[in-house]
Amino acid sequence: MSDSLPADAARRLAAAGVENARLDVRLLWNHAHEISLSPLGGEGRGEGDLFESFLARRAAREPLAYITGHKEFWSLDFEVGPGVLIPRPESETIIEQVLAFVPNRTAPLKVLDLGTGSGCLLIALLKEYPNARGLGIDLSEEARAYAQRNLARLGLAERGEILGGDWTESPGAPYDVIVSNPPYIKTSDLAGLEPEVGYEPVEALDGGPDGLFPYRDLAPVMARLLGPSGRAFLEIGAGRADDVAAVLTQSGLETIQQVPDLAGIPRVLVVGRRG
Repeated sequence: MSDSLPADAARRLAAAGVENARLDVRLLWNHAHEISLSPLGGEGRGEGDLFESFLARRAAREPLAYITGHKEFWSLDFEVGPGVLIPRPESETIIEQVLAFVPNRTAPLKVLDLGTGSGCLLIALLKEYPNARGLGIDLSEEARAYAQRNLARLGLAERGEILGGDWTESPGAPYDVIVSNPPYIKTSDLAGLEPEVGYEPVEALDGGPDGLFPYRDLAPVMARLLGPSGRAFLEIGAGRADDVAAVLTQSGLETIQQVPDLAGIPRVLVVGRRG
C-alpha cells in the first residue's frame, strides 16, 4: 500500500459518512491482500483492483461485514453476508445473562434460539456449555444456510441443529434456555436508520407498526416451550422494556430482570413463567 493511499482512501470513506474510516481502510486492504493470495480468489484481479472495488462498496455504505464476509461475536468468527442480520455487540448481553443464570458450565442445557439468523447466540452458548445441545429456528433459507455453515466451521454440528419454519412449530420442549433477538424496529423508523442497515434483510428488522408484533408471537411460544425453572432472554429496542413486559404478561410470563447494555440502555429482558 502506497503512503498516500490510506489517507486518500480514508478521506473518501469519511466523506461518504463512514465512521472509523481509517480502520475500515486497513481492514479492506488486508481483505484484498488475503484474497489476492488465494488460488481461487479475486478472479485474477490484483490486490489493488480488489481494494478499489471493496472501497467503492464501503463508500456506498455497504456494511464492512458483508464485504469481508465475516463478523466477530463473543470472540468467535462468524460467516455473514447478504440475507442474514449482522451480529451486534449489544446482543452479547444475552450471553452474559445466560452465564449468570447458569454458572455451571458443565450443565447439560437444552437451548432454543428463535430467529437464529447467523446462529451467533446459539453457537456462543454451545461454546460456553460443552454439554449443551441446541436448536436454532429461522424462516429465512439464506439465514439458515449461514447458521449451518457457522455450526460446522466452529465444530458444533453434532450438538446444534438448524430448522426452518415458524416459531410456533418449535419441537423438543421443554427448554432450559430460550434466546431470541427478534425484529423490533417500528416500520416507520426503518427509513431513518444508518444506510448500512438498509443492506440487511428487512424481515430481521421490521417489528411492525408498533415494533411489538414479534413479541406477541413469541410470548405464547415461550410460555409453552419454557421449562418450569427455565429462563428466556429477549433482546429489546431502546425504551421498550415495559411495553414488551406487558405483552409477555398476557401469556403468563414474568419479567424477572431488565438488563442494560454497555451504553446503559435496557437491552435484554430475563423472563420466566409466572408463579
